[in-house]
This record gives sequence, C-alpha cells and structure tokens, in this order.
Amino acid sequence: MSAIVAERLVREFKAVRAVDGIDLEVADGEIYGFLGPNGAGKSTTVHMLTTLMPPTGGRAVVGGFDVVKDGPKVRELIGAALQEAALDPFLTGRDHVRLQASLHGLSRAERASRGGELLERVGLADAADRKIRTYSGGMKRRLDLALALLHRPSILFLDEPTTGLDPQSRNALWVEVARLAREDGVTVFLTTQYLEEADVLADRVGIIDFGRIVAEGTPTELKTEIGRPTVQVAPADPDERDTIIKTLDRFGSPVEAEPGRLAVRLDVGYDLADVVRALDAEGLKVLHLELHEPSLDDVFLAKTGHRLEGQAEAQPEPVGA
Repeated sequence: MSAIVAERLVREFKAVRAVDGIDLEVADGEIYGFLGPNGAGKSTTVHMLTTLMPPTGGRAVVGGFDVVKDGPKVRELIGAALQEAALDPFLTGRDHVRLQASLHGLSRAERASRGGELLERVGLADAADRKIRTYSGGMKRRLDLALALLHRPSILFLDEPTTGLDPQSRNALWVEVARLAREDGVTVFLTTQYLEEADVLADRVGIIDFGRIVAEGTPTELKTEIGRPTVQVAPADPDERDTIIKTLDRFGSPVEAEPGRLAVRLDVGYDLADVVRALDAEGLKVLHLELHEPSLDDVFLAKTGHRLEGQAEAQPEPVGA
C-alpha cells in the first residue's frame, strides 16, 4: 500500500484553480520532492493532504485513510512542519516540546526521553531552555521539525522547510531528513523551490506548475529524458585541435562550445572516463576538461518553458555524511 495517493485532486479558490486535477503516488519510506515556483500549488496540495483544507474535487488517501472521511486517523499518522512555524516567542524550546508531547498524549516519562532525544538530534540541546525570541530562523525550523516528529509519525510533510535559511542550517536539515527516511523508514513529502534540495534528497520528484504536475520521476530519469551529458575540452596545443575533434567524435555528436573549446554530447554507454582514456592514448594534452550533466534546472526549463526563480541565490551545500 502506498503511503500517499492523490487522484484528480482539485482545489479552487473562487475562479482560480490552485490545484488542477493532479495525480500522484508516494511509496512507503520514500522521499518525494514536490518542486515548483511560488503560487504553483505546492502548499495548497500539502494543506489538503494534511487535512487542513478539503479538496474541491478528486480524492486523497494518506496512510490508507481518506483525508476527508478519516481526518482524525490521518492526523494520528502524520507529522507536519509547514512554512510558518507556530512558536510562542516567550516559551522555551523545551516548553514547546513538553506542550506538544502532552497534546499527543505521551506519558510524562516519554515526554522527557523523547523530547530530549529530538532536541539533541536537531542540535538544540544546549539552547533548549532559551526563549524562542532568541532563536535564529534555522533554530526555529529545526525545533519545528522536532515537534513534528515527537509522536513518531510514519509520514512527514515538510513544506519548504529550508526557505530563507543559511547554507549551514539548510545542510543540517538535509542531513536529518535523509536520516529519517534511511534509518527510521519515514515517508517524507517535501515541497521545495530549491533544485539542489530535490536533486540531493528526493528518491522521486514531481514538478508542479500552474496547479498541474508537468513531470515526474527520479532525478536521474528526468535529467536523462531531456538530454545526455556533454564533455567540453580546451586543447593545450592549437595544432592538436583537429586530432582532438576526431577523438571526441568517437564518443558522440559535436555541440556548440565556449570560445577556444571543443564539446561533444556523449552517446549512451560512454562517460568522461572513456574520453580521458582516449585522449591519453593519443598523447593529446588539454588545459581543461569538463563534464556537464543535465540538471533539474534544465528539466524545469524544458517542462515549463521558464526557469525556477531564485536559483542564482540558492546554492545549498551538499549533504554531509
């Protein structure tokens, strides 16, 4: 049984269809990246899947329960960290944990042990007794994640959890999300505007634009669908240019390159190592050799006709070990 299923899901606001009949399916233990610009329908979809907003049409099943008919059962299974964390600036981090644990019906002993475990896990043990008004944006996001995990949900919804965070805070959240799926088997539904975030974390990606899913698959599948990698070479000796061209031609089709460089789009079955070995075998010297893999930015452009805004400013660091 899939953790999340949506069929022809619709949400209308007066004359606007924020979500326009989408179908999606998320497997147990999967990290599903829901990628799209502001206003595409990401948050509206999450609000429906978490029972915060009823669909206008279609249906959704989360953890085996219909989000409309079985709302309380859905809420028992899920955790959610939405865009705006509902935190009281005059309470401490530990106060929030105790309050949330009480609302979930955890025993006094479990509140202390589980709360302490999660505060440690998200790196807030030393700041647990500070008031929220002294927390940075990254600390608030991490606390919100800990609160969403208190009752050990099997399905976790994260709605743009790293928007506005510095690279270090973003990386810390990435590491924890990856660990949750890998070690605890938690299904994660992650909405994001960051292409790198979806590429690194997600097992599969759905791209939504103007309320419709325009592409879906693993990051590798989506990138492979729109093009093959390109190798670009800068000859060390201009006199060897023709020989390098002939060598590169063995591995694919010539494509436009930067001034002073040569490029070939690799045929299926070849990679950068094959090109390097061939150049070495011919005794050819190069100043620069670069492999360009298709990115999710290329996929987004191909599927929507425009790039995702904010990518120039968003350069998250890779997930650490």
